[in-house]
Amino acid sequence: MPTITILPHPEYCPDGRQVSAPAGTSICEALLDNGVEIEHACDQVCACTTCHVVVRKGFASLSEMEENEEDMLDRAWGLEADSRLSCQAIIGREDLTVEIPRYSINHAKEKKS
Repeated sequence: MPTITILPHPEYCPDGRQVSAPAGTSICEALLDNGVEIEHACDQVCACTTCHVVVRKGFASLSEMEENEEDMLDRAWGLEADSRLSCQAIIGREDLTVEIPRYSINHAKEKKS
């Protein structure tokens, strides 16, 4: 089972973390299933960019990017060459290292109390 290393993020994963997830799972599902509450305002249907991540290691092992994801990524804050929408990036058999950008375009984000 591939391991995902999540680089530290001040809100979602302050100390960083390593989690395991089966191949065929999206990065978003893997993070949420392991307690990393990454934003996903559109409920993982590729209609926003709030689950944007930068894949620092293992990018080539992910599923191919479809046109809809490419179009949505153009709207992501802090877009990089190795950016993906975590709800659309399906894990292959290689380990990954991901970085959750510090900011997203989700202006209506609700805080948990």
